[in-house]
Amino acid sequence: MSDSLIDTSKMSTGERAALELAESSRDMRELSGFAASLFDGAPDFGALFPFPEQAAEDKAEGNVFLGRLRKFLEEKTDPDAIDREGEIPDEVMKGLAELGAFGIKIPGEYGGLGLSQTNYSRAAMVLGGHCGNITALLSAHQSIGLPQPLLIFGTDEQKRYYLPRCAAGGISAFALTEQDVGSDPARMKTEAVLTEDGSHYVLNGEKLWCTNGLKAFAMVVMARTPTAEKPHATTALIVEADWLGVEVVTRCHFMGLKALYNGVIRFTDVKIPVGNVVAAEGKGLKVALTTLNTGRLTLPAACVGLLNRCRDIAVDWSGKRVQWGQEIGKHGAIAAKLADLAADAFATESLVLYTSALVDADKKADIRLEAALAKLWGTEAGWRGVDATMQIKGGRGYETADSLRNRGERADPIERFMRDCRINTIFEGSTEIMHLFIAREALDPHLRRGAAALDTRKGMSERLKAALRAGLYYATWYPKRWMPLTRGIPSGLDPELVSGLANTAVLSRKLARSIFHSMARYGPKLDRQQLLLGRFVDVGAELLVMSASAARAHALGDENSLKLARYICRRGQHRCEALFAANRGAPDAEGYKLAAGLMGGGR
Repeated sequence: MSDSLIDTSKMSTGERAALELAESSRDMRELSGFAASLFDGAPDFGALFPFPEQAAEDKAEGNVFLGRLRKFLEEKTDPDAIDREGEIPDEVMKGLAELGAFGIKIPGEYGGLGLSQTNYSRAAMVLGGHCGNITALLSAHQSIGLPQPLLIFGTDEQKRYYLPRCAAGGISAFALTEQDVGSDPARMKTEAVLTEDGSHYVLNGEKLWCTNGLKAFAMVVMARTPTAEKPHATTALIVEADWLGVEVVTRCHFMGLKALYNGVIRFTDVKIPVGNVVAAEGKGLKVALTTLNTGRLTLPAACVGLLNRCRDIAVDWSGKRVQWGQEIGKHGAIAAKLADLAADAFATESLVLYTSALVDADKKADIRLEAALAKLWGTEAGWRGVDATMQIKGGRGYETADSLRNRGERADPIERFMRDCRINTIFEGSTEIMHLFIAREALDPHLRRGAAALDTRKGMSERLKAALRAGLYYATWYPKRWMPLTRGIPSGLDPELVSGLANTAVLSRKLARSIFHSMARYGPKLDRQQLLLGRFVDVGAELLVMSASAARAHALGDENSLKLARYICRRGQHRCEALFAANRGAPDAEGYKLAAGLMGGGR
């Protein structure tokens, strides 16, 4: 691919195909936004202050729906029964549809509630602390099913035909994964071939782990539509479940989310009208990646609800349970877990609200980094929080809610929460894939300026010119990353938070220098240093968490929020320093050689 920033000429055929397909589907805009500035070593805190406040009218509109949703969940649903029986009752499905829960962001003209991204995220928070199965049902339908892709890329005709059905309770799904395809769509085998008269595509293939696939009336299916110029081109197609040739092969069952309507879907000579192409032929992966930018926010939002519930359970138990003469919450080991639970709930909510506000302010806002970092950090925090809560409750955490209830004890569903939330660090981009995705985006400004100098596909004259341009740019860029500059910290900010943000700026400059040094050291092979890049991404995530938490605490102004933000900043600084130290001395190469030996090979 001639316009790729990355030289793929020395890669294997498989590596080249995967990378070129991914590169062709990226958002090609130059990165902007606060998260990008953190990786660039030049954070302007003015982008965060004042922390975006939800408009009163929008908040009031959301409150009406959230009040109805909470009431319905508390009075009409039994999450433990749903988990036990592996089914969401029809009356619950009907009640959710009557509430408008299947069309939260779908505009009113198409029968939806037309609520904002912030209110949608707030709804996910409510759901996340109640029932993982219902959360997954509504999230998969709205975040990656038909509504979100059609709202962004759909034609007027597609929106008029499908969105009212979605808003009324018609469940939708998204089909990408295959037996040999996870995050590498270049290996996709499902194929759609255009008929000779150009009126239809004929779809053949099989999709694995299609969430909502068993209940969906329609789904977005990713299929290969190869051409001579683009042999790995992928197209997004709307396929209705009752069309001839669409078959649910089997239902899949999992450790958690027992009522997840997830299955294997087979397509045999399915005829799809050309009018059901989303965006355009060959733009399927772009549709998927763009949809996921906002779709990913649902997972950390749900983790906020989960963390809040875990915090309340853990605090209540820690104040009642007495061991060795005092409440267990007064023992340092337990107190540290309680502090982290509270801090992680506040921090994750700050990330979600900030990124949601960016979407509400501009539907075309570049939130690639913010959404990905929120997903990465928030889902890992959710898992840590459930694990800590189970540890605090001990045997009562490991015991099922039904068993606790049967013994006459409070039926806290920690065991269910743990099973249900484990998937969050895998869903919609695993932690490892998110590290690579974010690293690629963070490196993009440097690749734009310097990659051509190392690209063996280009002539020597062009490479020398590129090297000169890059050299001139970095001659001023690099010295600035040593200067003690701090921009945008407002007056009147809590002194400890001023110190926290000043430290954030110092660490941001160190991060930018470290990335630059690694590029100089490894050159085109930097992409293979996945653990190194992962630690850089984790530093960036901590810096965003520290900054967003400080800005939100300042906006809220209450002492509890300020205490949480102070702790988040101190903890984040300690974590960043540990990550930098790990990059200096971690036995990454030795570990790789050990793994290669276990596998009987290497590279």
